[in-house]
Parts: sequence; C-alpha cells; structure tokens
Amino acid sequence: MAVRLAYLGPPGTFSEQAALTCDLNPDLRPAPSITAAARAVAKGAADYAIVPIENSLEGSVPETLDLLIHELDLCISREVVLWIQHCLVAPPDIGEDGVRRVYSHPQALAQCRDFLARELPQAAPVAAISTAHAVEAIMERTDAAAVAPRRAAEIHGAAVLREGVEDDPRNRTRFVVLGHEDAAPTGDDKTSIVLHLADRPGALARALQCFARASINLTKIESRPAREELGVYVFLLDFAGHRSDPPVAAVLDQVRCESTKLKVLGSYPRFQATG
Repeated sequence: MAVRLAYLGPPGTFSEQAALTCDLNPDLRPAPSITAAARAVAKGAADYAIVPIENSLEGSVPETLDLLIHELDLCISREVVLWIQHCLVAPPDIGEDGVRRVYSHPQALAQCRDFLARELPQAAPVAAISTAHAVEAIMERTDAAAVAPRRAAEIHGAAVLREGVEDDPRNRTRFVVLGHEDAAPTGDDKTSIVLHLADRPGALARALQCFARASINLTKIESRPAREELGVYVFLLDFAGHRSDPPVAAVLDQVRCESTKLKVLGSYPRFQATG
C-alpha cells in the first residue's frame, strides 16, 4: 500500500526527486512550503514528509531545524542524500544577454552565488518558494531566467541555457523523512538529538565528553537560537549508532544528566549511496 509522502512542491523540485528515491512506494503530496509538508504529517494529512535539512555548500536549512526543535513532535525515520545539479533555464528565445532577473529558491541562489555574480552580473536575484515555482514564474516574463533542476524546465517548456551552474560540483543536499516513529536498528545507524544546557562554564564540554569516553563518533554539532532571549542556544548533535544500542542508550542517560532538556529526534539508517 502506498504511503502518503508530502514534499516541497510543485512537481519538478529536488524535494520531489528525493521523494522518488525513497523505497516507500509513495503517493506524492506536493506542499507549498517545507513547513506545510511537515505539518501535513502532524495533522494526519500525510504519513511522512521529506524535507531538506542541510546542504554541503550552504549548511543547514533553518526552517527544517526550527520545526524539529520548537514546533513539531515528529521523528526522523530515514535520510536521503541527493546530488544537486542546477541548471540555468529561461523561456525559449531568451538568451543570457537578455536576463535581468534570476528566480529561484534562496538556497539554490546561494549555491550558485559565484556563478551568477561572474556570468550574469546584470541580473538581480529574486527569491521564489521553490525551484519549480521559479520556472513557472519566468515563463510569463521576457527578461528572466531561473536556477532549477532540468526536470522543472522540461515540465514547463523552458530552455536549458547552462547545466551545472552550482559553485561546486560536489554539491549535495541531505533530506530527512519525518514521521511519527523512527526506524528499527539496522547495524549502521545514526541518531539525532537536541540538547538544552545550563548557562555555566564547561556544560557543553561535559556533555561531549560522554560521547568521547564511549568512543561514539559525533558526525555533526550545531547551535540554534533557543527562542528564549538573545544569546541562549540549543545544540543539535548527530552521532553514530541507534538509540536502542546499549552503548548509545547509556550515553544518552549520561548526557541527559548533564542537560536541562534532551530531545531525541530519531534513530535511522545511515544513507548508503548506490550506483
């Protein structure tokens, strides 16, 4: 039976491409924003949502992190890492010399910042809700191009002026699938947590030492505003292992004692590229 999988739409986005790589036999449900996709799960309108969480060039996606930290009680059940190749696309018969505006999602514009400044210095960047929306918007103009996937150009009948306009060909985006439960252990897993710490010297160091003493590899650590007052932060940690593994469970108990609050976002299989 197909599961209802919400994603940042419309069809043609990288989020749709990531959704299609999931082994979920998905019934795809496009949403107008990352927030709307995640909230669809919380409201029962979808079984899962797939959302971008970080990019190799631009770092984390704040909208996704803040949803997980502050708003939604959802779990990460899997991750997908997608190679991101951006194209410069435009309506037919419009060349680069005629481009005065470039539309795209802010993350996509940032991932192509150097290319746009170097090759299209006359064009102003314009933020769009998604890369697919950007292509839809430029088809009504005679002075605009978009940064978007090739599939979005094909859907809307746009011409591809250039391929591979991202600033680094190693450009990757990590997506996570959100649901009401995380995944069973597989033997090659990751766990994500949110850590609230007291404002005193050494608080973060003592929490991190718990992982070091247990030889558990931290793969990511990042701070985000706690939304309490200026200068107060929470910490997001990714590390190797499943929360049900005895060594990981023991460390989580230790870290809980060192923190004022600990939220487990989920344990899930580590992404394995194929092909």
